[in-house]
Amino acid sequence: MSAPHNTIQPPSEGERIWQRFTLAQRLGRFTFYLLAVAAIVWSARKVEIIPEFLYDAHLQTWDLFQRMWPMDWAYYAKGVHGALIETFHIATLGTLLSLILGFPVALLAAKNITRSKTLNWIAQFILVSSRSVNSLIWALLFVAIFGPGALAGVLAIGFRSIGFVGKLLAEAFEEARPGPIEALVSTGAQPASILSKGYWPQVEPSFWSVALFRWDINIRESAVLGLVGGGGIGVALDSALSNLYWDQVGLILFVIFVVVLLTEVVTSFIRSKII
Repeated sequence: MSAPHNTIQPPSEGERIWQRFTLAQRLGRFTFYLLAVAAIVWSARKVEIIPEFLYDAHLQTWDLFQRMWPMDWAYYAKGVHGALIETFHIATLGTLLSLILGFPVALLAAKNITRSKTLNWIAQFILVSSRSVNSLIWALLFVAIFGPGALAGVLAIGFRSIGFVGKLLAEAFEEARPGPIEALVSTGAQPASILSKGYWPQVEPSFWSVALFRWDINIRESAVLGLVGGGGIGVALDSALSNLYWDQVGLILFVIFVVVLLTEVVTSFIRSKII
């Protein structure tokens, strides 16, 4: 006797039919895709890309790399090494400045520590303002105030990093377990003791992880601040580009690539041991 065949029964009257998306959701998705395509087309038209410049782009790129090779290794000791060390100093001091300024802002932004919504809003405004301005813009601002040099670069890196450091630390404070905090409060501990004994042991791994991660990012950003007068290896790069010394440009770009790669490996290794 053959097994009965499974047949799909038509829905009975009044029975609801399952659909992945409702009509409103389908219309919303269609509207989003339509607006996205329209924005891309409009942006491409406004950018005014000239197709003639793209036809020989690969030849121009190959010619540029040929000019960079062989690299002027003798220029490293004379014009690159000192600027590279200055870049490390800018990134390190800028990161330290951001930690000093970002830590109290993080305390104000953490809602479980600061109960005032006004202070929370002010802290969030500071964090958003810091992140919304690019480091090059900060550098242009401080170059106009203090003149070109490493000081402008340090301040640019520091003020650019406050938003990053403060936001992540504020989230770490808010994710702290309430048990140790409640135990300290019940014993009548002072706010400073609650912060140092209750919150800090839980936040410390995140603090050092954020510090290392931001320092790694600041090494990369410090490498280009010299293009706008912020000091560091970017000054040597700008000078080589202005004089069309392509063999020196190739050397500087190679040094930047190696340094960024090494700092990424080192900071990732250290962060893996901390977390």
